[in-house]
Amino acid sequence: MEVKVLNITGKETGRSITLSDSVFAIEPNNHAVYLDVKQYLANQRQGTHKAKERAEVTGSTRKIKKQKGTGTARAGSIKNPLFKGGGRVFGPRPRSYSFKLNKQVKRLARKSAFSIKAKESNIIVLEDFNFETPNTKNFINVLKALGLENKKSLFVVGDSNKNVYLSSRNLKTSSVVSHLELSTYAILNTNNLILLEGSLEGIEENLSK
Repeated sequence: MEVKVLNITGKETGRSITLSDSVFAIEPNNHAVYLDVKQYLANQRQGTHKAKERAEVTGSTRKIKKQKGTGTARAGSIKNPLFKGGGRVFGPRPRSYSFKLNKQVKRLARKSAFSIKAKESNIIVLEDFNFETPNTKNFINVLKALGLENKKSLFVVGDSNKNVYLSSRNLKTSSVVSHLELSTYAILNTNNLILLEGSLEGIEENLSK
């Protein structure tokens, strides 16, 4: 798959680059994508929810009325879940929602996500760039030049690019990540995927193992 390389002004550089078909042109595996996104979202959950059960609420353990002769159901502790202020039956307890997913499944999911974006023509290859100092205005100018100022975009850089990252940090619709931090969820949760030239080798190397 051949893609033209653009510069930060949005113009063609006259160069093109060939993207690996084994990464960007496979038949997407929707179930692998589902599992990887599910794991990512599950890992974001803190799992600190807690409700007090019968043994944990404050209240007397005295039998609140005699066993027989009242014409109503028998009752013991005021902490009974049936009463207002009583404990909760089978309430949530702190737990981890994370689960294991094989590396091959995660690789297949990322390749499927890349292939989906490539099929939709939502991948842009940009030549490497940097800023002398963090500057959000300069980053916005790059977005405008690419026609992405009103779209959700994800920039994937090769090595850590601190100034570019800091320049994008205040923007709600754009973000910058290293190719090592890239996830299936991040790829799919964006309108346009902007791959800097320096990230392509790392992406293809990681997903070709």
